[in-house]
Amino acid sequence: MKMIFALCLSVLAAKNLVAQTLPKQTVKGVITDKSTHFPLPGAAVSIPALGKGAATNEKGEFRLADVPVGRHNIQVNMMGYEPVMLQMVEVNAGKETVLEIPLTETVITLKGAEVTVKRGEGPVSPLALASARQLNIEEGMRYAGTRNDPARMAQNFAGVSGANDGRNDIIIRGNSPAGVLWRAEGVDIPNPNHFSTFGATGGPVTILNTNTLRTSSFLTGAFPADYGNALAGAFDLRLRNGNKDRYEMLAQVGFNGFEAAVEGPIGKPGGASFLVDYRYSLIAAVHALGLSVGTGATVPKYQDLTMKINLPTKRAGTFGVFAMGGLSNIHFIPGEDSTDLYNSGKYEVLTTSNTGVAGLTHSFNFSPKTYGRAFAAISAAESKMDNFENKDEIRGKRRMDLDYSLIRTSFGYRLDHKFNARNQLSVGASGEKMQLDMRNRRIKDGDDDLSEMVNASNGAWLGKGWMNWQHRAGNDFTFNAGVYGQYFGLNDGFVAEPRLNMKYDLSKKQSLTLGLGLHSQLQQLEVYYNETGGSLTNKDLAPTRAMHAVLGYDQLLGERLRFKAETYYQHIYDAPVERAPSSFSLLNYGADFGFPDKPNLFNNGTGRNYGLELTLEKFLHKGFYFLFTQSLFDSKYQGSDKTWRNTAFNAQYVTNFLIGREWTVKPGFSVGADSKVSVAGGQWYTPFNESATVEKGYVVYQEDKAYSLRNDMYFRWDLKFSFTWELGRTTQKFFIDLQNLTNRKNIYTRTIDTETGVVKQVNQIGLFPNVNYQFTF
Repeated sequence: MKMIFALCLSVLAAKNLVAQTLPKQTVKGVITDKSTHFPLPGAAVSIPALGKGAATNEKGEFRLADVPVGRHNIQVNMMGYEPVMLQMVEVNAGKETVLEIPLTETVITLKGAEVTVKRGEGPVSPLALASARQLNIEEGMRYAGTRNDPARMAQNFAGVSGANDGRNDIIIRGNSPAGVLWRAEGVDIPNPNHFSTFGATGGPVTILNTNTLRTSSFLTGAFPADYGNALAGAFDLRLRNGNKDRYEMLAQVGFNGFEAAVEGPIGKPGGASFLVDYRYSLIAAVHALGLSVGTGATVPKYQDLTMKINLPTKRAGTFGVFAMGGLSNIHFIPGEDSTDLYNSGKYEVLTTSNTGVAGLTHSFNFSPKTYGRAFAAISAAESKMDNFENKDEIRGKRRMDLDYSLIRTSFGYRLDHKFNARNQLSVGASGEKMQLDMRNRRIKDGDDDLSEMVNASNGAWLGKGWMNWQHRAGNDFTFNAGVYGQYFGLNDGFVAEPRLNMKYDLSKKQSLTLGLGLHSQLQQLEVYYNETGGSLTNKDLAPTRAMHAVLGYDQLLGERLRFKAETYYQHIYDAPVERAPSSFSLLNYGADFGFPDKPNLFNNGTGRNYGLELTLEKFLHKGFYFLFTQSLFDSKYQGSDKTWRNTAFNAQYVTNFLIGREWTVKPGFSVGADSKVSVAGGQWYTPFNESATVEKGYVVYQEDKAYSLRNDMYFRWDLKFSFTWELGRTTQKFFIDLQNLTNRKNIYTRTIDTETGVVKQVNQIGLFPNVNYQFTF
């Protein structure tokens, strides 16, 4: 701590090197209709505190030059549309501030009525009214403990549980993290994490890059008809466009690796643009230089790339090309001191995982009231794993090998038509071809030789379609009614699901929301191709289904203080369970790294989740902000034995309190501090049958006591200090994030020695200082 204090003092002393003249930058962007994305000419954009303003041109674009660096409130007004205020927008010297601001058309305009300026804090998705909020990337990057990971940023929201230092799984309202739909640029994508091994839904390091993302939507239940094949929620990510007017660059080094990015115009400025960002594992780079990084022979190696090209045309709309992907591998060397979050230390494990998606989009405004968007994409997820016994530092018998590849080719189209300010129709359809190539061999419990569990090279089609009617009875009441349907070609399965959500403003500061709907999710494709005796015993499994009901209340307690409460109930049915009475259910899938390769499953399991979520949020003002969330819930399930049990994700309570402060020490030099405390209920687990484990030589559990014991509560305190220098046309940002400041020993899992029956506890990460430096110019 003395070293950290000295570092802070030295950084503060460096402020004397900052020029007295405050650097200036350009703020620009585009104003569009929220429903049809049509550019709005003639909108007034201003920074009231500076007396600066501009009107949008025929393309809906605006430009405010010579804006001093710092934070500014930006207001947008246009006749016939609800005014919007973007508060505390950050302006840096090293990069132009580019904004995309959608406006909502007013239904009723009364002469002499008081104009209420909305904050623009709602979700990006125009159809999401309940259980949805936006993830502002700049805001999320201020939070302590997030490691610049969007998934970990979302764990601060009500209803979301993380409580895992080694993986960034998003557990929503007691559901499996496998129930979350990931989407980027309107395309459903695979698990976007490095080391996303077969059977895991999260990862220790994300492929997603916050420097390439713009404000995105995060939905936690009862989502509208344009989201499907998901039970828990949806994370709808959007990549930002590169700067179309000038070249800008970024260099960064931190926990996520060495990073370099470049963006700028293609051809003449003001038209097409590109953005490319590449990262390489910091630990792997340091290790390659022959330096010790404290991980011994086990070195995680990974790299990722994100890119986007934006190509607007005069008559044919806008084309977009995007891609993101990552390569990762790790080699676990067994030893007495090698037991950690990812390996028991008894076996030698070689793991490789590669993930990527690339797509082409085309958007076109047929008229000011009609908008269409098409996409075509291909994504791939690959995992390879080899597991060997290791005795006397010599590789022994192979215990398991896995070669897994899933390629998805998809295409789709969406059409939005606004009849008038009150009524809008949205429809969409997509198709997806899934190709699975998988060979999985392992030594079964009690056997000595490898057995082939799956040897599949098969494909399946998935077709999806949806329709939604939005009606606004007035400026204070919005109603969505829709239906989602999908067809699964492997077993001719079809589902149709009605969706309804609405929002009613009780006053200028209070509103009620309601969400109702049926939702379903297919099983993982490898479940359907589990072979027993040469036959696919799981081929006819139907999707797991759920009924969602959500009621919410939102109130502004002041201009910048917001309170929100939501209560919900989820009834889950048709969950796959075993035919013989047991405690097994696929509702617990995603709790471990392994995959439950169970044959002869059928849709007879049930579950239920219900709870209450509270949020109290102070938006950034005069350098101060805080966020408090409290989630109280219960998550239970029934296997084929018809006994109600806790799910693996039933933490029952999650509390997050985050508070931060920013100071402008001197023109061009600012300091920030952010602190976060997280408390969550302990994980439920199934105890070992120690005597049976020793007798049989493999791990045996007390299945009649499935998820009956509980770990101690999870507690973590993070503290983050950040510093920003604005020097000429450059910006430098530095932060040190002290994660798990108290070095608490939160439990991760338990292992058992099959020879002695000794049970050991594996703890999560202790005190972890995460340092990051960024330079933009």
